[in-house]
Amino acid sequence: MRQAGRSLPEYRKVREGIPMLESCTRPELITEITLQPLRRFDVDAAILFSDIVVPLRAVGIDVDIKAGIGPVIETPVRSARDLERLRPLEPDDVPYVTEAVGALVTELGGRPLIGFAGGPFTLASYLVEGGPSKNHDKTKALMYGHPELWHALLGRLAGIAISFLRIQVSAGAAAIQLFDSWVGAVSPDDYRHAILPHTKRIFAALGSHALGDDSVPRIHFGVGTGELLGLMGEAGADVVGVDWRIPLDEAVRRVEPGKALQGNLDPSILLAPWEVIEERAKDVIARGRTAEGHVFNLGHGVLPETDPGVLARLTDLVHAESARTPA
Repeated sequence: MRQAGRSLPEYRKVREGIPMLESCTRPELITEITLQPLRRFDVDAAILFSDIVVPLRAVGIDVDIKAGIGPVIETPVRSARDLERLRPLEPDDVPYVTEAVGALVTELGGRPLIGFAGGPFTLASYLVEGGPSKNHDKTKALMYGHPELWHALLGRLAGIAISFLRIQVSAGAAAIQLFDSWVGAVSPDDYRHAILPHTKRIFAALGSHALGDDSVPRIHFGVGTGELLGLMGEAGADVVGVDWRIPLDEAVRRVEPGKALQGNLDPSILLAPWEVIEERAKDVIARGRTAEGHVFNLGHGVLPETDPGVLARLTDLVHAESARTPA
């Protein structure tokens, strides 16, 4: 469950006084925060502690994560000249990632580690808008009005994502996930023409034909992407993430055969009484059985105010229900 650590008091303690992006560059801190949820919850995999803007910072973009706001870019990228600041990412730019992943693989003793990167539309939106945006107006204006510049921007971001993911896989990550969190803001037609080619390139570069025996399962996730699920499946991932807005059995009808689904309990439900949580979680599991494969997860990140005891109880429930033979 992504961002499970945010609800843990030990996470807040170890991060006290340390800016978010700085904490993502300290190998010992990355390792500790990644392992914290596993000490409390019997989850099936660990998720690398990092952030989608880490590779942008590593190539020299003036990005910071401000509390209560999110990623903020001091000088937005809005012209062809600005693109020159987006140079290719090299392994030497993120040695802390390689070191942390290697340490985690040893610590985990066979339990999988999931690495991740930001998707091209989401990273482009932060760069163009200068920070989080409700409507992504400037981003869409660039996409519609300057298609050559748009594709050049997404091409560079796709290259950075590929490098960042390959670095994690080379260091020992057992699976990767591409978070294009805000891509649900575009229509299916715009996704197909303005975003899909770049996402396909990312997943192709992490596939078996590119990495051979080093290839790993690939997951694709976005928020508000119910109308895009079929296209997201076409992008080339093995698993398509589904947020809470679309039931999993409906998602099965929208995603092409041969794909597993991931999701999709509403994170807010974890603030409700246990009886409600149990009923909704069982419903997610039941609907997930209609898919060719199902990774139980939340429909987005864990809310910071979530009770860790509830997360532990949910994990145990999912394991117990998953072990049962369906009627």
